[in-house]
Amino acid sequence: MTEPTAELEEASNGADVRPGVPVMATKEQLDSVKYGADGLVVAIVQEASTLEVLMVAYMDEEALRRTCESGRTWFYSRSRKEYWLKGETSGERQYVHEISYDCDGDALLIIIDQEGQGACHTGNHSCFYRKFGQE
Repeated sequence: MTEPTAELEEASNGADVRPGVPVMATKEQLDSVKYGADGLVVAIVQEASTLEVLMVAYMDEEALRRTCESGRTWFYSRSRKEYWLKGETSGERQYVHEISYDCDGDALLIIIDQEGQGACHTGNHSCFYRKFGQE
């Protein structure tokens, strides 16, 4: 793994922010991830304490590297074309417990501790608060 960048150190050293625990992924494990033609892989985020799926986002190699190094979730915004550290502006931070990849290597499962009210930008705890058959 490379040394954390100044951006990662700054993001992890804010007041009242607990540091994330780095994920020690091997090169072989990281090379097993299959990114789509757009360079992205889907990342499913699940809360450790409840096992509730909170959100789905996308990562490229750099976002996955940043997540592994910092122990905080980093994603790549398809609409803004930029990286974002979950919770850096909202305070709804995520601290990584573990990262798994599926049998095909084309999806990630990130188990986290959710800080704040929740993961969804709408203010809901989970982005999956709407159910078919309900209004």
